Amino acid sequence: MLKLKVTVQALVDGGKATLGAPLGPALGPLGVNIGQIVAAINEKTKSFEGLKMPVKVIVDKETKQFEIEVGTPPSSALIKKEIGVEKGAKAKGEVIGNLTMQQVVKVAKMKESVSLAKGIKKAVNEVLGTCVSMGVTCEGKSAKEVIKEVNEGKHDKLLS
Repeated sequence: MLKLKVTVQALVDGGKATLGAPLGPALGPLGVNIGQIVAAINEKTKSFEGLKMPVKVIVDKETKQFEIEVGTPPSSALIKKEIGVEKGAKAKGEVIGNLTMQQVVKVAKMKESVSLAKGIKKAVNEVLGTCVSMGVTCEGKSAKEVIKEVNEGKHDKLLS
């Protein structure tokens, strides 16, 4: 017998998904308990409050059972949350904030499960690369400079 599963993908505010768009209209025709699904999503995403979270709701059309997969927010969103800004730099060369190496490592670890980087050092460099394009410095220096330091082993104690 063929099992029919439908996947609904949406971007929701962490811990604040609602019965309205985008979930309600997409899930309504499937005959599932939308309130139950929204509550489950909010429970799974509450630690990411203030960030847009990609979620997948997989519904079995026959049994009405569902499972929820939560993605991780983009590195840029995590960086913006760490420095407390809404947007990245508007012009090249503009600096919008500064991260500590501890904050960079924290973001890298949050992205670990979806990163293609092999090891924490490379994951930290990915985050620093995002900082370059956003206009974010690290420890008061350009992110490019800190990438060189990471590659030279100057931050190995923190990364071990």
